[in-house]
Amino acid sequence: MAKASLGLYVVFWLAVPLLAACSSGGNNPPTPNVAASAPCLVSQTQTPPPAPAPGPPQGLSLRLEQVNSAVSLVFPLFLASPPGDNARIFVIEKRGTVQILNRDTGTLVSTFIDISPLVSTGGEQGLLGFAFDPQYATNRRFYLSYTDTNGKSVIARFLADPNNPNQALPTADHIILTVSQPFSNHNGGMITFGQDGFLYIGLGDGGSAGDPGNRAQNLSDLLGKLLRIDISQSGPPPLAAYTVPPSNPCVGQPGVRSEIWSVGLRNPWRFSFDRLSGDLYLADVGQRDREEVNLSPLGSGGGKGINYGWNVLEGTICFPLGASCSSAGLTQPVVEYDHGSGCSITGGYVYRGSAIAALQGTYFYGDFCTSFIRSFRYVNGQVTQHFNWASLNPGENITSFGEDNQGELYVMTAQGGLYRIVLN
Repeated sequence: MAKASLGLYVVFWLAVPLLAACSSGGNNPPTPNVAASAPCLVSQTQTPPPAPAPGPPQGLSLRLEQVNSAVSLVFPLFLASPPGDNARIFVIEKRGTVQILNRDTGTLVSTFIDISPLVSTGGEQGLLGFAFDPQYATNRRFYLSYTDTNGKSVIARFLADPNNPNQALPTADHIILTVSQPFSNHNGGMITFGQDGFLYIGLGDGGSAGDPGNRAQNLSDLLGKLLRIDISQSGPPPLAAYTVPPSNPCVGQPGVRSEIWSVGLRNPWRFSFDRLSGDLYLADVGQRDREEVNLSPLGSGGGKGINYGWNVLEGTICFPLGASCSSAGLTQPVVEYDHGSGCSITGGYVYRGSAIAALQGTYFYGDFCTSFIRSFRYVNGQVTQHFNWASLNPGENITSFGEDNQGELYVMTAQGGLYRIVLN
């Protein structure tokens, strides 16, 4: 879809709900009820990040190659491929559809599924996440994360058509999880499987501004958290939709939701696991001052029991700005930036493709508002080669990154763009 026809829609999506990320929001938060002292949580020491470097790593020159020049996409928000499938990429659209494109030609194969009648699409709502089951080739299961017509966050399991691999059955096989949202913004919505085979779910703090319900630090509430559940044994109703892995940090703690993996999140807009190391990279959208990337190495638990600090901290500073606070027990980000260079972070992936060997181990992220794309590497516990790629700025609002089965990375924009990062 052309930029002009999406302009008003983009401005609305950014200016109304995301003002919570870009401005004061008009609300002062209540005094946070900090969960940092809970016995099931741990802290992780981070090294302050360096500023973006002046020159490209290894002298590389990169550009964006448009994939969908022959296909019109409407507000694409995510991309994935079935395990072992190198021919197709599946792109979700905010309105509630999933489109299949040929990976090499970018041509439209078919509409995989359309759940738009189930989805609310105002503001930050919509079809927000998509994940293939690790055993998709045999069980045909995939999972969608969306806000329903009542504004609730829903994780639902669907099945591919047994007679047509390019289509899905239109009705959900099982509703895995439903979480009420007090406001329409900060839904999170990212879902992905970790190397451990469990499903990870990112939920925002419930919205408005400043986390007025103190949900991110409330261990009895799923909002403002990263969740980890086991759906491997779930069957059709009335069987349980999921179980909780006994290795989750707060299992058995009274008054605590056992699904919790990490806490203290405002609006985690895209997280990912490095497919080689298993390290967790999580981008969290800020309120009025700081955007952040959190990194939890697999060797340190991969986010297990981590409190990322919201709404005590916004990035590395006390929230609200000028307040005094204690960061004891809170894990601070490895990278942050203020609103002089952007206003809403979009998390990405660590590059593990083969087309650009020099990029191995490089994590990419961007900003919805200013469209920059930056990268860094995390080596021996420190951020290095932190660089701003002017050649990768699409001049459009970056909604998401994607990764195909070959480890190549993609960028999506609110204006309908789908791009692959390639050598110049």
